[in-house]
Amino acid sequence: MKIFVGNFPLETTDDELRELFEKHGEVVSAQIVRDKHSGESRGFAFVEMPTLAEALDAIKNLNDSDFGDRTLNVSGARPKPQASRGGYRSGGGHRRNDGRRKGGGSRKRSGRRGGGRGF
Repeated sequence: MKIFVGNFPLETTDDELRELFEKHGEVVSAQIVRDKHSGESRGFAFVEMPTLAEALDAIKNLNDSDFGDRTLNVSGARPKPQASRGGYRSGGGHRRNDGRRKGGGSRKRSGRRGGGRGF
């Protein structure tokens, strides 16, 4: 089971997190989420434990517990939301640099069909 861990001290390492959770059972992985540009901790992590019983025990005992100078937020991880595939098709078409749509565009039209004088 994958477990969300939040609000731990930013200087915490993956190994320290693993050690904390190993007191409650086997840990498959413990990974702090880091900013991809700076490499600094984003303040949350995911720990994976192989059995539901061990994971629930860890959640029960570590949620709202003190770790360093912080109170941990520990819960079952929610599935990652499906991201939009993006690309040209999901935004309503191509746009030119001036913000207008490519091709056609809007044309001035007379208020009446046929474009005549309407007499």
